[in-house]
Amino acid sequence: MKSRRRFLLSGGSALAALAALTHWRAFAAGAPGAADAQDAAGGAPARFEVTRSDAQWRAQLTPAQYHVLREEGTERPFSSPLNDEHRSGVFACAGCSRELFSSRTKFDSHTGWPSFWAPLDHAVATREDGSFGMTRTEVHCARCGGHLGHVFDDGPKPTGLRYCMNGLAMTFTPRAA
Repeated sequence: MKSRRRFLLSGGSALAALAALTHWRAFAAGAPGAADAQDAAGGAPARFEVTRSDAQWRAQLTPAQYHVLREEGTERPFSSPLNDEHRSGVFACAGCSRELFSSRTKFDSHTGWPSFWAPLDHAVATREDGSFGMTRTEVHCARCGGHLGHVFDDGPKPTGLRYCMNGLAMTFTPRAA
């Protein structure tokens, strides 16, 4: 009996890991997509300054960017060149060009994704994400609603936050220090 339970538990863990790695959203239990993010009160879908049809988003974004920004996907860790970007500059939304993060707040979290301890003022919004059987805080662009990543409370001072972002969801513009 114990070996069957252990087998089933390990199988469930393996399935959850597979789901996370392959972007399979079957465990999402009806979580709304980024385009359908709800307002802070959990009521009606949020309205964004920049809106496009699905066809327009697909025409503007690469398939990988579309998957992350519009379908709440996740890129593979250590796959984004922005993870190793150390120049002075600004990271912006790949969907609408809204400036999101300053390079001054970027740090190496050793997670494989570009990480920041604070966004620029009014650049991002958050909502609760209950996908994959866990509760996390999703971060999306405040202008177009594009999914950027998640924020966690294990970051460095001064905020103690780690904004763990998908590089595919952003662009980088170097600026003089």
